[in-house]
Amino acid sequence: MKTVNRRDLLKTASASTALLALAPLDTFSSLALGAASPGDSLSMQLYKNLSDEQRQKICLPRDHQRRQYISNWWYIHPEHRIPTTFNADQRQLIQAIFDSLHTPEHRDAVNKQVKGDQYGDKKNAPSVGFFGTPEDEDFEFIYTGHHVTRRCNVHSDKGLGFGGAPIFYGHFPEDFNETKDHPGNAYWYQGKIFNEFVQGLDGTQQKQALASTEPRAEKPTTVITKKKTGLPGLSCSELSQDQQDLLLTTMGKMMAMFRQGDVSATLDTIRNKKLIDQLHVSYYDGKYDVGSDKVWDTWQIEGPEMVWYFRGQPHIHSYFHLKA
Repeated sequence: MKTVNRRDLLKTASASTALLALAPLDTFSSLALGAASPGDSLSMQLYKNLSDEQRQKICLPRDHQRRQYISNWWYIHPEHRIPTTFNADQRQLIQAIFDSLHTPEHRDAVNKQVKGDQYGDKKNAPSVGFFGTPEDEDFEFIYTGHHVTRRCNVHSDKGLGFGGAPIFYGHFPEDFNETKDHPGNAYWYQGKIFNEFVQGLDGTQQKQALASTEPRAEKPTTVITKKKTGLPGLSCSELSQDQQDLLLTTMGKMMAMFRQGDVSATLDTIRNKKLIDQLHVSYYDGKYDVGSDKVWDTWQIEGPEMVWYFRGQPHIHSYFHLKA
């Protein structure tokens, strides 16, 4: 199979079309707030500054079927992209919302990924929307595009977890078929942290975690399917308390790209619902072990209420879903 290079893809994109501008968070102060109130979250400010026509285009009912949809490349409103649907102030606010969902340490890398995955063409620009109305406790803002799906509760900038709906992140900075160290990939840091957790397992546990089956398929209708039985790999109910604590700490470290409030809320849900005992950890060899170095590039942490699927072959795709 011929290796696809990102530079080749960029060359094929329209040279006359500029990339979506990515304004830094601290430039947001010039935005005309219109109907927004001082205490409103960034996403609520955006909602209140939409025209009636814009609301008709991008706002969906809270229980719309697309709320639980996830894919590696999709748009909540394919016909309404950020550059062509919003004015300059609104685009700046959307960027501020997106930046606020990520920690400063990871923000540049994430923005570089989102910008690069537009291939210099506005037709690949992200699309955003809302589920519900301000009267709904679970009023949600969503940001979608190539290798990116992010969500947040509209009522607060402090972080309330991911709202019980799936998120996605992925990247290939250069070659479609990445090498074992995933050079330049914004999300390989998570793979490194996961492999540190593996080293905290004893030899028998590591063998149990090495799955003999294929990892889950990436079909949008099934990729976050949760099962109560027949889960591959190592049951976390068999881990010692120290190892269970290490797994929870590991998940927190892997989530370091997201704002602290969302990470804390997610870990609190896992802890308070005692989900660790329900989880299974698995990783995969063969072609899924890129470079055959036993640094596991593809892994799953899954249970009846949660799926975290990280696929490193041919490049990184990752899906996370925790039921509300």
